[in-house]
Amino acid sequence: MSPPTTGPWDVIVVGAGFAGSLVARDLGARGWRVLVLEAGRGGADDAGRGQADALAAYRVAPAKVPNSPYPVSAAAPSPDVLDLTGRPDGGFEADGYLVQRGPLPYASGYLRANGGTGLAWTGLTPRMHPEDFRAGDFGHGRSWPLGYRDLEPYYRAAERELGVAGDVEEQRAAVGLPFPDGYRFPSRAIPRSHLDTVLARALDGRPARDPATDAPTPLRVVTTPHARGGRPHEEPGGQGGQGQPGARPQVCVGHASCVPICPSGAKYTPLRTQARWGPSVRLVTRAVVSKVRLAGNGTATGVEYLRYPEDGGPRGATAHTADAALVVLAAHAIENAKLLLLSGAAGSSGQVGRNLMDHPVLLTWGLMPQQVGPYRGPGSTSGFEDFRFGPARAVRAPFRIEIGNWGWTWALGPPDGRLAELLRTGGPDGRGLFGPELRRAAGDRFGREVAFQFEMEQDADPANRVTLDPRLRDPLGIPRPVLHYDLSDWVKRGIASAKAVSDQLFALLGAEDRTGFEAGPAWPGRFEYEGLTYGYRAAGHGAGTHIMGDSPATSVVDQWQRCWDHPNLYAVGCGSMPTVATSNPSLTMAALALRSTERIHRDLLTGRRPAALRGAAALEGADRP
Repeated sequence: MSPPTTGPWDVIVVGAGFAGSLVARDLGARGWRVLVLEAGRGGADDAGRGQADALAAYRVAPAKVPNSPYPVSAAAPSPDVLDLTGRPDGGFEADGYLVQRGPLPYASGYLRANGGTGLAWTGLTPRMHPEDFRAGDFGHGRSWPLGYRDLEPYYRAAERELGVAGDVEEQRAAVGLPFPDGYRFPSRAIPRSHLDTVLARALDGRPARDPATDAPTPLRVVTTPHARGGRPHEEPGGQGGQGQPGARPQVCVGHASCVPICPSGAKYTPLRTQARWGPSVRLVTRAVVSKVRLAGNGTATGVEYLRYPEDGGPRGATAHTADAALVVLAAHAIENAKLLLLSGAAGSSGQVGRNLMDHPVLLTWGLMPQQVGPYRGPGSTSGFEDFRFGPARAVRAPFRIEIGNWGWTWALGPPDGRLAELLRTGGPDGRGLFGPELRRAAGDRFGREVAFQFEMEQDADPANRVTLDPRLRDPLGIPRPVLHYDLSDWVKRGIASAKAVSDQLFALLGAEDRTGFEAGPAWPGRFEYEGLTYGYRAAGHGAGTHIMGDSPATSVVDQWQRCWDHPNLYAVGCGSMPTVATSNPSLTMAALALRSTERIHRDLLTGRRPAALRGAAALEGADRP
């Protein structure tokens, strides 16, 4: 059936990932007619088959990168971490959908598919710290136009929706997060890994000195909240969480492939929210929005989009329009910025596309003196929280330390490459190992691998930005995003401090530090700072391109994520965040989306009645996808 064109839509949502799925769910529950346009493929009607297909694709993928299980489209390409490679001279090359023109690479990918990057995310859901909302007070980045207390009720709502597993008392005591009395996460915390337990015994209460302040920081291993099935409070021996649509609810069983796919369905994805969309919500996939239509008075009237064939290719794509009373952009931060720039929208502040942020991640790795049981469970179940906040952030970027459960995989790739080294030159005399010797050596080596992941806050820098070059177009003829990306000295000082903390952790553990950032293909994100060489990966946490603020002169959207220049155009998602802080941003993005939905509902009530109040006839007569 053909997609709708000018049907009686109250709201058009562009993007069916985290934020878009939540906005559509809430507005649909209130009776509004919502059209969701998703650039990628996949549908919510048969999520079970989609999960099976994705698992099959993942098993045969030669590189198990975040996008590998999911259907990609030539017409709507997804940026991939494999698009970047380091050069022997220490620079980098980029070959893919994103055009990279900065001194350093924007090293994250994202997924253009139904469910978005929320299909491949790691599933960690720490809240931001109250201090993170006033980062500007420390002289770096921007402060938010709202505070932790404003967002706290929506954090709880998001935790219910995502089925978060965690320990409120631990988060209150160890992180300093305020919670209402009597509140608890929907399910009990994901248990610590064996590695977490080993590190806690060795490190809890020991000090690490931050070179930025020369002050000792007591170490403490703290479990991390997760949006994956934990055991419920009500039934201590039963199963908790919510599986994928149509599946039995699952607890996490430790498949160790959360990025990119959870075989048991224990990890939340936006498809779970889509399964609860009401009848007034319609999804159209393979629909690449190319323009927001604006009236002369600045109001948004709808969108233009191209719909490509089921084979994913651009040939045969057809042009469509859709009209609505209100438009919500809920694509990735880069895609939202691209669409605003294509539409000539929200530009009065000059900030559209600017302040591109991510979490640069310093990885360090070594060999423990004893077996620690890596390669089991989620990628990280615990971390160190005390470097996230405090006066040191005035001097260097704050960071959160994740304890990596998957050995050296993120730094050096899966174990098979290191197994090949043992086969070639693993013996004491440089000869290869085989048979029982190989099994013993591999078990000893891989079982002692340990890694730390330092997620750095990046400050909002207007020079880091998304622009368009009309000469460089995607297969549908739409200009591709052009990126300029770099790390400030404040971030580099944070990375240097993190490396110094890592050195102390390995020393306290008696571990052999194997960290190194050799120039070459593996390290496109490599730089020199104060005479030392560092490398970074990226966490896939793009933010800041339609930044939120308290003035239309300096920001793109207000505290509700409503564009200052257009009263009925919202840009929701991490692109609105004035700071990316140090916590994985998906929970905060979800909380912001739920908060914005209340404002959107009030906006719509000023001029229209929900479809539920207009009667079923309007729904039955609508053109459906």
